[in-house]
Amino acid sequence: MQSVLVTGGAGFIGSHLCERLLEEGYKVICLDNLLTGSKKNIEKLESNRNFEFIEKDASQSVNVNYEPLDYIFHLASPASPVDFKNYSEEILLANSLGTLNVLKTAKEMRSKTLITSTSEVYGDPLEHPQKETYFGNVNTFGPRSCYDESKRFAEAATYVYIRKYDIDARIIRIFNTYGPRMRKDDGRVISNFVNNALENQPLEVDGDGTQTRSFCYISDMVEGIMRAMFSDNTKGQIFNLGNPDEYLVKDVADKIISLTTSKSSIKYSGTFRKDDPMRRRPDISKAKEVLKWEPKINLEEGLKKTIDYYKNQ
Repeated sequence: MQSVLVTGGAGFIGSHLCERLLEEGYKVICLDNLLTGSKKNIEKLESNRNFEFIEKDASQSVNVNYEPLDYIFHLASPASPVDFKNYSEEILLANSLGTLNVLKTAKEMRSKTLITSTSEVYGDPLEHPQKETYFGNVNTFGPRSCYDESKRFAEAATYVYIRKYDIDARIIRIFNTYGPRMRKDDGRVISNFVNNALENQPLEVDGDGTQTRSFCYISDMVEGIMRAMFSDNTKGQIFNLGNPDEYLVKDVADKIISLTTSKSSIKYSGTFRKDDPMRRRPDISKAKEVLKWEPKINLEEGLKKTIDYYKNQ
């Protein structure tokens, strides 16, 4: 049986990935310091004899005393807007020292490796939609730079290890993802809007709501991650993973109010957060061609599943 290490495996995306890997017959080692992840996300996995949880900070070590380690998925990093303020240093360390620890382990064990990056490496983009070849428009000295720039460092470090040590690694850039197990208080658009709507509280929208986002449902994202790792000819490649359907944020608020039959109003702040991207939409042509992947779940279907999840919490 092949073994897989998932750093950040108790987080939102990580826990779904661990679950999928177990279903596919792998031994899964989940490493997480539970800063933003939760044991609740993996509680139903812990009874599986092929699952092991290790509470550890990836920026300190990813040594799990387990050989051979066939695959490594590096997802460890706080990633929500509220985390940029609350855990800025931890984000820097997870994506710098944490990534280096993963790459060193991959080098030693010859583990096939996937590094998760983010659409935030594009910053507030001057190119639309964003292709993998776009270098970005990013502020290195601002409230989001702890995340944006540490992910850019992670990509650069991966490039070095591929070229210098010939490790088998690839990078994915994750665009907005949503679904069950998102933290209720994580500050993301979908979780904020859904929970406020369920409580008939105002939905707070930055600026005038004309900024755009593209939302990928969690099962589609996990499928894309799996294909990026296990498809042929992905070594040294970068892939955008996200849903190319683009929505105004104010229209998403309206849709959520409708789907929850909420009495909520929409409250516009009139100002946008510093360096917050005004448009976000992935070009997934490369993922379609190489991975034979594209999202299947549309926004309304995904929102209904997410609303049901929060209703049952």
